[in-house]
Amino acid sequence: MEDIVRKVEGVEHMAGRYYCWGEFTVRYGSKYSSFEVFGANPAHQYLENQRPLKGRFINELDMREKRKVCAIGTDVVPVLFGSEDPIGKWIDVRGIKYKVVGVFDDDGGEGELKRIFIPLSTAQLAYSEPTRVHNIMFTAGDASVKESEEMVKQAKIALSENHIFDPEDPRAVRVWNNVEQFQKFSNLFSWIKIFLWIVGVMTIIAGIVGVSNIMLIVVKERTREIGIRKALGATPGSIIGLFLQESVLITTAAGYFGLVAGIGLIEFINWALVKFNAQAEFFRNPEINISTAVGATLMLIIAGALAGYFPAKTAANIQPIESLRDE
Repeated sequence: MEDIVRKVEGVEHMAGRYYCWGEFTVRYGSKYSSFEVFGANPAHQYLENQRPLKGRFINELDMREKRKVCAIGTDVVPVLFGSEDPIGKWIDVRGIKYKVVGVFDDDGGEGELKRIFIPLSTAQLAYSEPTRVHNIMFTAGDASVKESEEMVKQAKIALSENHIFDPEDPRAVRVWNNVEQFQKFSNLFSWIKIFLWIVGVMTIIAGIVGVSNIMLIVVKERTREIGIRKALGATPGSIIGLFLQESVLITTAAGYFGLVAGIGLIEFINWALVKFNAQAEFFRNPEINISTAVGATLMLIIAGALAGYFPAKTAANIQPIESLRDE
């Protein structure tokens, strides 16, 4: 871990994790349950986005003095402590007493909140593996995919020098590059977004054709009215404006109704996910982007204008004498 910090450029936060394998029976007074226990250093909270709600997380003094302290997830509290404040209380983990110094929250999911973290140095001492680290994690700041891949390469070289393996061997050390994975997901969702825009535009074009046909029928039915208007002095521009207003009103009102219905559906899905505690990480907190809603509304207005322009042009070209003869 120390070599990676020294030899890899761009490391922001570095964390190590020691796995105390299996679920440990944890006791407090007469209450007990099974939880996962990990050894971790202070930077772990930045890697996993663990926010202390009470007390604190593991700190450097805990590490140096190998203190028997722990930070527990919010789901551990009701099981062991009920309504009692856990800060300062001692819990028993396989015969070793640890003082609770903090309670943390974690957006990673329900399983993350049922974990107990002790200092990495304490875990190594308690289980007689003073140099063992099972998992090394570090953040790369604002590094690009290419820069993160270079950091991975440097980290492998640093590890290979200490543990004697070929840094090009993909099986020697397993690396998970979140920057690279995030880029892949971003590209995937970009293509999905483009596909949805294509489908949406095609749907709007189909709607334009439908509204245009309706407006042509309206023009046909109102031929005599148009003739009377023109005979009384209505200009072609006023006739075009009349039918454009109608077509824009139809498309905007119907489109806005669809937009509101879509937002309502998304809010219902969000309510259902919360209500039934669904573990759907990729669909948590669905929402409509305001810029998308505004863009869709503007597109509906433009579509309505296009849908009504050609029928309106036809209406403006009608001669008053011919229209008055129309049956």
